[in-house]
Amino acid sequence: MNADFNRERALEKNVAQGTQDESKRKLDSTGQPEIPQDILAEAAELCRGAEVLPDGVNGLARKIWQARQEGRKLRAKLGVDPTSTDLHLGHAVVFRKLRRFQDFGHQVVLIIGGFTAQIGDPTGRNSTRPPLNEQEVNANAQTYLNQMGLILDLDKTEVVNNNDWLAPLTMKEVIKLAASVTANQLLAKEAFGERLDKQQPVAFHELFYPLLQAYDSVAIQADVELGGTDQRFNILQGRELQPKYGQTPQMAMLLPLLEGTDGVKKMSKSYGNYIGLKEPAEEIFGKCMRITDELILKYFELTTTLSGDEVDAIERAHLQDGGNPKDAKLKLAEQVVRQYHGAEAAQRALENWQKVHSEGQMPEDMSVFEVAAEEAVFRLLTMSKLVSSNGEGKRLVQEGGVKLDGETVKDPNQLIKLGAGESNVLQVGRRKFVKLLGK
Repeated sequence: MNADFNRERALEKNVAQGTQDESKRKLDSTGQPEIPQDILAEAAELCRGAEVLPDGVNGLARKIWQARQEGRKLRAKLGVDPTSTDLHLGHAVVFRKLRRFQDFGHQVVLIIGGFTAQIGDPTGRNSTRPPLNEQEVNANAQTYLNQMGLILDLDKTEVVNNNDWLAPLTMKEVIKLAASVTANQLLAKEAFGERLDKQQPVAFHELFYPLLQAYDSVAIQADVELGGTDQRFNILQGRELQPKYGQTPQMAMLLPLLEGTDGVKKMSKSYGNYIGLKEPAEEIFGKCMRITDELILKYFELTTTLSGDEVDAIERAHLQDGGNPKDAKLKLAEQVVRQYHGAEAAQRALENWQKVHSEGQMPEDMSVFEVAAEEAVFRLLTMSKLVSSNGEGKRLVQEGGVKLDGETVKDPNQLIKLGAGESNVLQVGRRKFVKLLGK
């Protein structure tokens, strides 16, 4: 009891002192008190690589300062609809930014879209999303949290489910929510407009999605909402809605969509250009080395834990004045693997990559696939997961991209038969290997 009382008294004194200091502080050109330099520096670091509305760094700095004067933490919100099971570096961009908020002592609020996932976010879609049931949402949510734990400190994360406040809404409350916006405003959403122009259907329930996401901000009293640039409309709806419920409007922090390893399309499993958080260390390392030189700095900024000063130093050392982009990629790959697999795995991945690509050797640590019967090469490529289909295996052989014990395979139908304990090394390209072991 005494400890709680003392903490409350200390908090009151801090708030009172802050108010006194504010009254004495110089005014800026807009007539507002000047923001302390340490808060401006913090806001600048948090805003790196993001579009922040309104008023960028200064706007976020004022938000942080206001929360400090009130003796509370800033509430940074992210809503996720768990519609699949696997996350990749593109997904992780916003999680990394949330981690920076945690590093500065702010409160991260992670909203699991237990209700909204059953509707489906229409953003970027040319058709209505098939609905998920509650069991599918809950199962996916657990896999999301397991992977987010690689980035966020879940012990310091407030994890909530929007089913808790959206499901109990009465019809009267839903109508009040709907009355806060016009149909014209909702139909102005880019995804809806494109579908209407193409005479594709827009289901009525989809119009509610931006409103429900906005209501999430009301429910948890968000100060800042984070999301990709494709979430601009939905996040700004939160800013519009909060004042109608007596709250100060949240700020919007929009993170760029990360291009995949092809350097063109946004990272996506469907495009085959993704780097999965759960992939083996060597696979992550190799994929990082494949990104285009133009994306190196963006990947450092959006996918690593390095500070802004550290990223700037890498740019000066490796990407300016005749620096070597390959060295920068090696640092990037090592950083990314370290984050998801640890320092030892990152070092092994680096050594294996150098042996294979710089010294022409085979990696010491490769997966093993047991061969029980005589099989054609193209089938073994698929069975051992070096390729995703028999057709891809045949094509790679015909293009000269497959080797067996260092020799190029010319016939996809070449048969391989191994006795017990005998082995061959099957290789695709320069970085994929599997040891075939006879049973």
